[in-house]
Amino acid sequence: MTKRIFRSLCLVAAAVFLLSVVLIMGVLYGYFSRIQQTQLRMQTELAAQGVELAGMDYFDGLEVRDYRITWIAADGTVLYDDSDADTASMENHLRREEVREALDTGFGESHRYSVTLMERSLYAAKRLADGTVLRLAIAQNTILTMMLGMGQGFAAVIVLALLLSVLLARQLSRRIVEPLNGLDLDEPLKNHVYEELRPLLGRLDSQQRQLRDQAELRREFTANVSHELKTPLHAISGYAELIQNGLVRPEDVQPFAGKIYDGAQHMVKMVEDIISLSHLDEGAEDMAFEPVDLYAAAEEALRKLAPVAERAQVALDLAGGPSPMEGIPALLHSIVFNLAENGVKYGRPGGCVWVTASPGPKGGAVLTVADDGPGIPPEQQEHIFERFYRGDKSRGGSVPGTGLGLSIVKHAAEVHGARLELDSAPGRGTRITVFFPSGE
Repeated sequence: MTKRIFRSLCLVAAAVFLLSVVLIMGVLYGYFSRIQQTQLRMQTELAAQGVELAGMDYFDGLEVRDYRITWIAADGTVLYDDSDADTASMENHLRREEVREALDTGFGESHRYSVTLMERSLYAAKRLADGTVLRLAIAQNTILTMMLGMGQGFAAVIVLALLLSVLLARQLSRRIVEPLNGLDLDEPLKNHVYEELRPLLGRLDSQQRQLRDQAELRREFTANVSHELKTPLHAISGYAELIQNGLVRPEDVQPFAGKIYDGAQHMVKMVEDIISLSHLDEGAEDMAFEPVDLYAAAEEALRKLAPVAERAQVALDLAGGPSPMEGIPALLHSIVFNLAENGVKYGRPGGCVWVTASPGPKGGAVLTVADDGPGIPPEQQEHIFERFYRGDKSRGGSVPGTGLGLSIVKHAAEVHGARLELDSAPGRGTRITVFFPSGE
């Protein structure tokens, strides 16, 4: 980065310098050209007065170093020219711009370039009283010739300017990059750097906090999974070891096998829930929204849950009516099933779980699942949607489950942009309402 900044500063400095030189030379050239044109005009006026007073005698003994004087008749023939050329052999000057202008207005000016001589000639002509025209010319170097003539000095200035640009660019690039090299990326907001970097450092700090939170969640998740898997694994291992060593009476083999099966099913359910959560954490991008009836999804979920509810002696009641919405059928089934299953698990024998699916007041749909179980204490209500949270013994310490059901409900609801509402108190059951937005 330092090299790139250094090169950029050097290029900018060189470009500014060269542009400044061109502009200054152009301004100076124009300024001196105007001065030279003014002087030429004055000399022409003076010479014209001399010719009018003395005629051809004015030119006798006249020595002019920088100017060329030409006296032109009204018909364009050359009467006098201070060059060595023969005036009789000179071409007619009537077509010259400055001569025509002088004949028309009394005074004329022009300039012409000579590519071969690399010079510019300035002309000034004045009409005399007798109708003839006196013209003065002066040679002027072009701007390119002037720059070439100043070659040594100009080259020295360029070299000094480039050296100074390199030194300044190196120093500036180091000063610019130095705060960046000293950034403390572990504590981005504690850095004292350019104000323009504040938004970047703020986003970096926010991302680091998120990464730390995610790392902490992963550690907790790993610890919880290990703990939850350890219990059924120990039970399965213990029962299997007793059967293997022949320490179980024949009549107890079947109950022991049943416990092994229950433990294995518990582990299978946990793995399935973990996979579902991982899928939801990734945003369920491979699942497409489609028109679906929430009431039909609830009906299907309760049909699947019916054998479990029957064994727990808990009734299932479905109310409401057709509730069309845009959703992901598999996730809607998961929401209804997990909420109703929780009601069955924590319900009392002879109790009931009420499920209602109905259209929302402003589009979408509303799902309500209520039970007449023990209820949830206020201090636990903010935690029930956390992963592996099971509540205290009075709520469900002895109730089988993975502790992931409500977490799956929360994530599936977030995928749908739905809002969860909990209403519960000890002794009066629990009601969870899911408000699904309209698809518009």
